[in-house]
Amino acid sequence: MQGPRTMEELEMRVVLADVKAQEGFVHKDTVVGGYGARMRPFSTVTRWACAIKKRLNDVPSVTMATLAAILDRAGHEVRWTRGEMVEGDVAIVLSSLVDYKNETRFADALRAKGMKVGFVGLAASKMPFLFQDHADFLVYGEPEEAVMRMAAGEALSGFCQSHEIADLAEIPFPRWDLVGVTGERRASAGVFTRPIGGFPVLASRSCPEFCTYCPHRILTKYRGRSVDSIADELEYLCKSYERPFIIFRDPLFSQERDRVMALCDEILSRGLDLRFECETRLDRLDDELLTKLKAAGLQAIEFGVESMSPDVLKTVGRRPIPEEHQRSIIKTCDRLGIRTVGFYVLGFNTDTWDSIAATIEYSISLGSTLAQFKMLTPYPGTPLWKHMEAQVFEKDWERFDGFSVTFQHPTLSPRELQFLLAAAYARFYLRPSFFANLWRFEKQWVRGVVSQMDLRVAEMHSWREVNVMSRAVEC
Repeated sequence: MQGPRTMEELEMRVVLADVKAQEGFVHKDTVVGGYGARMRPFSTVTRWACAIKKRLNDVPSVTMATLAAILDRAGHEVRWTRGEMVEGDVAIVLSSLVDYKNETRFADALRAKGMKVGFVGLAASKMPFLFQDHADFLVYGEPEEAVMRMAAGEALSGFCQSHEIADLAEIPFPRWDLVGVTGERRASAGVFTRPIGGFPVLASRSCPEFCTYCPHRILTKYRGRSVDSIADELEYLCKSYERPFIIFRDPLFSQERDRVMALCDEILSRGLDLRFECETRLDRLDDELLTKLKAAGLQAIEFGVESMSPDVLKTVGRRPIPEEHQRSIIKTCDRLGIRTVGFYVLGFNTDTWDSIAATIEYSISLGSTLAQFKMLTPYPGTPLWKHMEAQVFEKDWERFDGFSVTFQHPTLSPRELQFLLAAAYARFYLRPSFFANLWRFEKQWVRGVVSQMDLRVAEMHSWREVNVMSRAVEC
């Protein structure tokens, strides 16, 4: 009988695992740089949000699909799992901060069956103490280079440095067929901003900005892919899947304007039939660029506003964007039929009840299609962590999920902060004008009726807020 194969032998059976979370909605991989986010319902609106996110936002892992391509190219057998037991010689598990207990339990079960297990991702890189007792190796850094070495026969062991690959075109395109993605994912019309299904694409790595609270840039430096490399991947997806929906996962997609314009021209010249969304800063957009992006297939843009207060933003290293420019870009998006999603962070140290209420009011008046509100979270490895570590009281690392209060705020209690977060979702989504914007009601008389209904609904919100907190969120 043939004995078990070792990692040094070629044609290994490699298990790739992105373990599915059991509680709330967990989105990891490239989210929060790789630490991930978990929304547990804490209000009526967030219960609906969780249900919608599970349907629209549970996109496959671009990290694991890329590792699948590397291993398959080297002649190894790739076996995929979301948490079911799979036989193999070695397993690579995607790590996160928000669901690490589930991931390490899965790793323990694999090791009990005699498999070697390793972790990849930001959480394993920056917080190895959470994973080291449950693994044979941990990969530090972007994992492709280390996995290429493993695919070539190196036995990874212990804490393994993975050097960033300078030319991103050297990394093979993700193999979605090897990580459970069928040919049924296509850009059908979405109820909100994204259809069911979608393919994450990385046009760049890391982030060139210096926001002290963001983990996107704490692992490697920023570098972008060439236009030809990106366009080749998009063409590959169009040939493999009918009219794919592309989710560009770059934190700042339009950082290099000329490159993005050239990419749009390439999409159009190749006749690629796709739709896409991206995330960027509003000051990296203008009318000409938006018009070109729309022609190339842009359907939705996500952008960070964080706070309406320039003073609050400056304290955390985020460059403020003039309000006039923000409003102008949103109007242009509306005119072009591009849906918009604004991101907001509540609970900065310099925030007060009134400044958070002002940010909520601004999120409504800005007129974006959707908004996402999150709680300030001091993430390990960020400059903000060094500044706020003494304020942190939460001992459970899984609560660093973007929606839970983990630190003692100078002026607001944890109960007040959690209440304000719930109020932000209620104020934004439980108003008639939200649905009027979503369904694009344009007639003036309809808008007039909706405005009057908004006033009545705002009074209802104030009444409920006073009953709970003896104070309204004055928007």
